[in-house]
Amino acid sequence: MGLMDKLRGELIDIIEWLDDSRDTMVWRFPRYQNEIKMGAKLVVRESQTAVFVNEGKIADVFPPGTYTLETRNLPILSTLKGWKYGFNSPFKAEVYFVNTRQFTDMKWGTQNPVILRDAEFGVVRVRAFGAFAARVVDASRLLRELVGTDPQFRTEEVQEYLRQLMVGRLGGALATAGVPLLDLAAHQDAIGRRLAAVLTEELAEVGIAIPKFVIENVSVPPEVEQALDKRTSMGAVGDLDRYTRFQAANAMEAAANNPGGEAGAGIGLGLGMAMGQQMARSMGGGAATQPAPAQPAPAQPAAAEPPPLPGQAQWYVGVGGQRQGPYDLGGLAEQASAGALAADTLVWRAGMAQWQPAGQVPELAPVLASVPPPLPPQ
Repeated sequence: MGLMDKLRGELIDIIEWLDDSRDTMVWRFPRYQNEIKMGAKLVVRESQTAVFVNEGKIADVFPPGTYTLETRNLPILSTLKGWKYGFNSPFKAEVYFVNTRQFTDMKWGTQNPVILRDAEFGVVRVRAFGAFAARVVDASRLLRELVGTDPQFRTEEVQEYLRQLMVGRLGGALATAGVPLLDLAAHQDAIGRRLAAVLTEELAEVGIAIPKFVIENVSVPPEVEQALDKRTSMGAVGDLDRYTRFQAANAMEAAANNPGGEAGAGIGLGLGMAMGQQMARSMGGGAATQPAPAQPAPAQPAAAEPPPLPGQAQWYVGVGGQRQGPYDLGGLAEQASAGALAADTLVWRAGMAQWQPAGQVPELAPVLASVPPPLPPQ
């Protein structure tokens, strides 16, 4: 091989990048001390951007297409090198290919719970996880701010930074959304779109956009889940009366399946009678309704004694707080003689409104008068 062949082999004719990975964001074309020939072909495929860097300074940026490298399409690089128009000499420059497609296999999640204030449950702790897509929208800024001189910049080098940024913005997005905890699932898409816009605006300084932000799930602590399950169970029960009858029917069925047990037989008999009455009410009057509570019967006056024989009034005497009698007038006279009836003794007969002292009843004046006065003191 002659000297001219060696020199010709050091000149690069085609500059391109065929990406065989799924996570490379920036790839530097390997120069290996070779010089780029003026007039070489630059191939930039769809979802790629080529950036020329000369002596640490970003020169020209090429969108998708095929280019013949000349001074007229390398205006910045030509100015940096001081080439004159038409000077066709080889040059040394670094070429970075930037992948501008969407990187969709990126995940995020909260390591620690986010504290929220909910109108219904008060202060709650929630965890969330999901996925997002990232895209390079400004290759120059990405090279300046994040890549530097890295020959192969992968998504894993920036994913943790993006995840921390997203988790830091998640709490504020959920708190300002004004959505109750139980309705978060219905508003996850709207919250995700809002977060994507906020993150894109914040990441504009590094040349990255977040076109898609997905909230897959928002979860609460186990104790809150148990409370929600209880509330759901109560809502599923609905009418407690119907639920009680349903439980009674199940108990009756269980008792019928165990006829040998005394308790089962008793329960089955009682529940069978109750269910039979319920079915009878349903068949006779449509939908079964609960019977109205029985109203207490009005108080009845005390039953009167059998009516006395004609001409003989029946009297009752109150002695020592106890009712005695009935007595006719002869019997009252005997009580008076025995000292059990005096003028201040309470008496009553049918027709009197209330008990009265015997001395105030005119009918009993003869009975009291027949009582001899007490003996004079000796």
